[in-house]
Amino acid sequence: MGKKNSLGEQNQVLIQEELPPEFNYHMLRYALKTYEKNIQTLTSDEYDLIFNKAKKSFDLENLIINSSTSNGIIISSQKIDDAFSAIASQYESRVDLVLDLQNNLLDEESLRKALYRELLFDSIMQRVSEKIPEITDMDIQLFYEMHRERFNKPEKRLVYHILITINPEFVENTHQASLDKIIDLEEKLNGKPHRFKSFARRFSECPTAMEGGRLGDVVQGQLYPELDAELFKMRENEISQIIKTEMGFHLMMCEKIMLKKKVPLSRVTSRIRSILEERHQHNHQKTWLNELMQN
Repeated sequence: MGKKNSLGEQNQVLIQEELPPEFNYHMLRYALKTYEKNIQTLTSDEYDLIFNKAKKSFDLENLIINSSTSNGIIISSQKIDDAFSAIASQYESRVDLVLDLQNNLLDEESLRKALYRELLFDSIMQRVSEKIPEITDMDIQLFYEMHRERFNKPEKRLVYHILITINPEFVENTHQASLDKIIDLEEKLNGKPHRFKSFARRFSECPTAMEGGRLGDVVQGQLYPELDAELFKMRENEISQIIKTEMGFHLMMCEKIMLKKKVPLSRVTSRIRSILEERHQHNHQKTWLNELMQN
C-alpha cells in the first residue's frame, strides 16, 4: 500500500473526524466506478477527486433522507439483511469480506448503516416518482407523431459478396494478381446472379465464403463507404462492378431489397409509454430535488 501525500492524508483525517464511517461507502462506490480501485490503492490525486464526488453524493443523500417526504417510510431489517447478503455472497468467506471492508475504512456495522441509507434514499425517490401525472393516449399519440422517424424501419438489403485480398508478400495476392482474379470472376458471373453464392464459396477470401458470401440484411452505413455507396444504388439480383476497399477487391450481389416501413402506433404504444414514464419520472425528481435544495 503506497503512502499518500499530505493532501490525501488530510482528507482521510477529515473523513475520520468529521464524517460518519458510512461515508466511506460513497468513497468506495466512486473509487470502483471511476478507477476500478479500492480506497486504499488510490493515488493522492485520485483520492482527492473521489473524496469531492463522495462528499457531494453523501450531502445529497443526507438532504433527501431528512426531507419530509421520508416520513412514514420504514426499511425493514430483512431488506438490510438481503442487501448485506448480496454483497457478502461476492466473497469466498466472511473473513475475506471483513478484510476488504477494513481496507476500505468500513466494517459490517457501517456497511449496514450505509445500505439502510441507500434503501431509504431509493424508497423516497420512488415515492416522489409516484406523483407523476398519468400518461394519456393523447400523450402517446403526440410523441408518435413528433418522432415518426424513430419508429420507421430503415431500408435493408440482403447482400452477398466475394473478396479477393491484396497482400504484396504473396505472389498470388499482389495488387495485379488480385485484380486479375476479380476481373475474371466478374466476367464469368456477368448476367448469372444464380451462380454468385457458389463462386463465393469457391473463391472468396472472406470468412463469409462458408455461407456463400452472405453479409446479411444490411442498412445504410454498416459497410465500408465504397461498398455502401454501390449497394444502395443496385437493383435486386444485380451484381456490382468491381469495388476496391482497404481489404481488397469486392463483388457484391444484392439479392433482396426490403423497403423502409412505418411501424404502426399499435406496435409501439407500450414502448412509447415507457419512454414517457421514464422521462416524466426524471423531470419530476429533478424538479423536486431543485425545490428541496432551494428550501
